[in-house]
Amino acid sequence: MTEHFDALETRSPAEREAAQMAALPGQLAHAKQNSAAFADILRDIDVSGINSRAALTRIPVTRKSELLERQKAKRQHDAFGGFAALVRGPAMSRIFASPGPIYEPEGATLDYWRTGRALFAAGFRAGDLVHNSFSYHMTPGAYIMESGAHAVGCTVFPGGVGQTEQQLEAMVDLRPDAYAGTPSFLRILLEKAAETGVDIRSLKKASVSGEACPPSLTAWFKERGVDVYQSYATADLGMVAYETAAREGLVVDEGVIVEIVRPGTGTPVEDGEVGELVITTLNPAYPLIRFGTGDLSAILPGQCPTGRTGPRIKGWMGRADQTTKIKGMFVHPSQVAEIVRRFPEVKKARLVVSGEMANDQMCLQVEATEVGDGLREKVADAIREVTKLRGDVQVVRPGSLPNDGKVIEDARSYQ
Repeated sequence: MTEHFDALETRSPAEREAAQMAALPGQLAHAKQNSAAFADILRDIDVSGINSRAALTRIPVTRKSELLERQKAKRQHDAFGGFAALVRGPAMSRIFASPGPIYEPEGATLDYWRTGRALFAAGFRAGDLVHNSFSYHMTPGAYIMESGAHAVGCTVFPGGVGQTEQQLEAMVDLRPDAYAGTPSFLRILLEKAAETGVDIRSLKKASVSGEACPPSLTAWFKERGVDVYQSYATADLGMVAYETAAREGLVVDEGVIVEIVRPGTGTPVEDGEVGELVITTLNPAYPLIRFGTGDLSAILPGQCPTGRTGPRIKGWMGRADQTTKIKGMFVHPSQVAEIVRRFPEVKKARLVVSGEMANDQMCLQVEATEVGDGLREKVADAIREVTKLRGDVQVVRPGSLPNDGKVIEDARSYQ
């Protein structure tokens, strides 16, 4: 049996990096020419020189909030806010709506969302029947999985969400090999089947997404005969990373470039440090460049034991947006980043908010290589200037702050 979806998965890391960086200037030029939003975002940037990860950081991060704002501003003329490089017609199969609402196009290409690779890694094979329990209503979740299943050569039953008894009836009659959907609904199906004596033991494998599936739940499924694999995909980007039989993090998809940046900034962190996932997709239809997902993760060192040579991430580790209200004022991670930027000797910072109701206190903990010339006083002045609030400063040794991606920690008591 073939162990990999295609040869791209096993090319050398250097070959992959060279191919992606070589493709980057063309993708950026395409986005600049065919996407009104990126024509604006990239207007002062010579994209022909963006051919390395270091050069990529010259481009600002576009976050989902900005995408939504542009869509709202241009909705009467362009539902996509100028981000799509497609127009309605044969090249655009569907339009979806995600909460916001944010509208996303689906291009008319096989496996548009690049999900086949993840399903193959989860054991899906040609001839399998996939019971798809993602929603077919407005949002793209079901279609993301269905297009990947077709790319692998599977047949799909569109179960959708809810109607547990009817879904179980179909599973008994059709005997599906695999499941696609949320882990919580798969658990509901298995528990209901056990409760009612329904035999759905044909189900041996599953690809789950949309919510966390901790190791304890993966083990619970395994005890009931189902091997469950997680994937990380979004409506905007398609497949980003997926789990393999090695059970060591998630392997990054071949069609995206992943960066981990310090929350509130566009500055990449060191490998292994927790930060915000920022994705550049090589999809020409919806060419999102340095798109901030708002999710935290970290690069996992080494290569996957399955022979896949792509970079790996640790999986979903929380949300990056840590905006906090202190004494009636919002303080943003980007403001902490601005304070750090002013002091080259400060390598990392964490704003800790403590106290009880109506008695907020904040302390900026900074990792500094050297302390002198009134560093604490200067940082305190910068806090007051940037945030309009007073705060204490604590200098700590390099490497002592937690590696959890938090720039702002709310440690207040709300009792």
